[in-house]
Amino acid sequence: MINNLGPQGALRFQKSLSGIASAALAIAFGELVASITNKTTSLILAVGEFIVDITPGDVVRTSIETLGNSQKIVLLTVITILALLFGGLLGLLLLKQPEMSYSLFILFGVFGGWTLNRDPLTSTVAALSVSALATLIGVSTFFLLNTVLDRPVNVDFEDPTHRYADRRQFLNWATGISVAAGTMTGVGRLLLKDDTVQNIRESIVLPDTEEKNDQLGSNNTTSESSSLNATPPEETDLLSFSEMNEIEGISPYITSNNDFYRIDTALRVPTIEPADWNLTVDGLVTNPYELSYEEILEMEFVKKDVTLACVSNEIGGSLVGNAVWTGVPLSEIISRSEPTSSAEQVMCHSVDGFTAGFPIENIFDGRTALLAVGMNGVPLPVIHGFPARLVVAGLYGYVSAVKWIKRIEICKWEGNNGYWIPRGWSKKAPIKIASRIDVPRERRISAGIIAVAGVAWAPLSGVKTVEISFNSEPWRECNLGVSLSGESWTQWAYKWDAAPGKYEIKVRAIDSNGVIQSSKVVNPAPNGAEGLDQISVRVV
Repeated sequence: MINNLGPQGALRFQKSLSGIASAALAIAFGELVASITNKTTSLILAVGEFIVDITPGDVVRTSIETLGNSQKIVLLTVITILALLFGGLLGLLLLKQPEMSYSLFILFGVFGGWTLNRDPLTSTVAALSVSALATLIGVSTFFLLNTVLDRPVNVDFEDPTHRYADRRQFLNWATGISVAAGTMTGVGRLLLKDDTVQNIRESIVLPDTEEKNDQLGSNNTTSESSSLNATPPEETDLLSFSEMNEIEGISPYITSNNDFYRIDTALRVPTIEPADWNLTVDGLVTNPYELSYEEILEMEFVKKDVTLACVSNEIGGSLVGNAVWTGVPLSEIISRSEPTSSAEQVMCHSVDGFTAGFPIENIFDGRTALLAVGMNGVPLPVIHGFPARLVVAGLYGYVSAVKWIKRIEICKWEGNNGYWIPRGWSKKAPIKIASRIDVPRERRISAGIIAVAGVAWAPLSGVKTVEISFNSEPWRECNLGVSLSGESWTQWAYKWDAAPGKYEIKVRAIDSNGVIQSSKVVNPAPNGAEGLDQISVRVV
């Protein structure tokens, strides 16, 4: 292939390849070190975190809406590709300005070190050491490969005593370095699968709560829990859990831990050993204190089913889920610290630097507000905040649902903003009433009796009625599934005798206060989407 490029084309290709291979080896070294020690993250993750921090809120919102849970993978993949392409450009630059090429490679390493040092989980010494070594490895490799390329042209290349007797020698070096980079990265990925924290998590037995009945049934339990404790209301006109879950395709009342959506700013999921963790409660309080994980487990627990939603969730979107959360009422945690009269806001800090705040009165107004350590009957999964997180009913996650929490700061309202507020999102963020059509999923169905079904939510009041409309005809009331509280979503279903034709089906919810879900289309930014979910189906 190279021979077909001609002498100049082949040289440009090789120069570019030298830069790509050198950049790959430097990046791979960073990946390997990050997998060996928890004192640093990888260079790619550090750059990714920097990009997330400087990206305008609208761009982040669009990426969440478009990519959902895949946004982190896409971002890191793009960063890796761009870093390798930058190395290739530096290789080409060698042909005209070699000094600048080497200088830019070093600056590339300095930038990586600077982003590493920004990471809350990386020490300054680790950031400087990793970036310096990665840069040295990359520049040395760059120099070595180009030494091979810049061999004298008057040498007898068939002389086997000449060290660089053939163009294949360069390709062998480049291939070997690329393989080494791939091996480093692969070994790093394997080492990152350290199961220490996961094994500790699985050994933890959460204390029992006062509720002892199992009313949800096997269709609503997760694979990690044999029972979820809750008591359904005495409503004979509501469908049971089992009846609702017999509808194929409807979202289960309880979202399994594996299926629960994950949206956060953490490109590297923090893995925290409970013995090394504690929660600090301070700020405008007269009794600041710390709690260890063991002390939290000794406190009196409650178990509550609460629906959480991402503010970026579009109407009909999947960034919402309902789970049974186990933990300590936040009112007890905060009251113990004795907030002063000037306390107005609860600002929560994650170990990865994320912050979110909400009014302190939301803790004492009767809603569920937990320092949660369990999800669906088991200790929190690592990706959902182990060892502890916040769950506050009725508030979008970006102002309340802090995972991997390490500090609760009581502060004033003005001048203290969480992570997303300067990025254009509202400071107060009550979850809006919404509904979603889950089935039918096919857009071409056979005539006859079929189910139209889905879920609806209206924290904190709860859903009273769900209605659907066919082709803008009068609204028809649906049957509801049992909802264990106004803080959780409700399954709904309508038995439809579908005649042949084309239909536009819309759904709306009405809460217990008589508030009707708005049909006006409102974008998610800055405080949540509005509008009615609708689907088009053809009955044949």
